[in-house]
Amino acid sequence: MSQFRKYLPPLIIIALFETVAVALWLTKDNVFYLLNFSYIGASIALGMFLFIRKYRYARRTVQLLVGLYMLVYLGIICRENMQIEGFWYYLFSGVFEAATIHYAVAKIFGPLVFGRGWCGYACWTAMVLDFLPYRTPAGPRKKIGWIRYIAFAASLVFVIALFLAKAENMERIMFLAFIIGNIIYYGVGIALAFVLKDNRAFCKYICPVTVFLKPMSYFSLFRVKCDKNKCISCGKCRRVCPMDVDVTDNSRKRENGTECILCMECARNCPRNAL
Repeated sequence: MSQFRKYLPPLIIIALFETVAVALWLTKDNVFYLLNFSYIGASIALGMFLFIRKYRYARRTVQLLVGLYMLVYLGIICRENMQIEGFWYYLFSGVFEAATIHYAVAKIFGPLVFGRGWCGYACWTAMVLDFLPYRTPAGPRKKIGWIRYIAFAASLVFVIALFLAKAENMERIMFLAFIIGNIIYYGVGIALAFVLKDNRAFCKYICPVTVFLKPMSYFSLFRVKCDKNKCISCGKCRRVCPMDVDVTDNSRKRENGTECILCMECARNCPRNAL
């Protein structure tokens, strides 16, 4: 029974994604949604399975499978703006597809189940940043998280301005915004990583999507919890956490609790298997 229970999370994830896949396929009458969400769900479930089997690069495997699919296939080949600008564009257009569905599932309602798992396993920006050498932050967390709200507002104002100006070729503008936006994100993210010696500096201080992710993640079903009977308070979990989360505190108000990306580095490095 215990052997089965440890494989329950990936089974739950694939069941959730298959439910979304079938529901969208039937309601939208488009087999793309069935294939799209089945692929993403299977990729994430595979990563969780590989982690349970103690495969070292389990999370990185998922990042590449999902991140490259979103960036290259959906973004560049299908010319869908999957950034936050694309979400605003489709939302204001009254179209529930592409970026609006992606945001609803991965970044607005999905985090109620899997928290910031998107950031750890699927984000194509973090997929590149995690290749950099500063996997754990070299210094204390900076108090500049307010920048994310400026980036969030800027994306909203940009799209509103396009609608007010009644810009022509909006689809083309959105595609160019996707390409240019990604170049800017990668440039800023890589620069910040080297300046602050922290691969995840962009995620902590700049990324506008976290405005959606953080409040919803507070109520997440999947959370890293600490077995207090096993914990020896060595502090290793805190030192290896890329997001500065105090995982030894099981309350929802724990320090940086809504920042957890479920990378499981804490569990991997815990000497007592307390997490």
